[in-house]
Amino acid sequence: MKTSDIVSSGTNNPLMNSKTFDPVSIPKEQITSLHFPKSDVLWSADEIAQRKYDAQKGLLLGNDFKIKVRIIFEDAESTKQVETTIWGLTEEHLILKKGVVIPLHRIHSIIVCP
Repeated sequence: MKTSDIVSSGTNNPLMNSKTFDPVSIPKEQITSLHFPKSDVLWSADEIAQRKYDAQKGLLLGNDFKIKVRIIFEDAESTKQVETTIWGLTEEHLILKKGVVIPLHRIHSIIVCP
């Protein structure tokens, strides 16, 4: 199964381009060097609510069971993905190991890894 088959959030956005369906895998340590625009990658309130729910679920799975998630997000250049555990969550950021953060408004989807 390809990532494009399981991306749930953001796929109804008419302005979204094909790069969303072919994210580049990167190590989480590389995230600190990325630039994130201020605009949200999702358009609908339902998608934004789902993203928040998925982030909370990922936090519980990471903290309680050490289960990894695939986070598909977009920086200023392209869509990327990282597989990791979520260590923390604020209203605006997803926190990964070693204080690495991803702005929530740049996340397309959070998927539990098999």
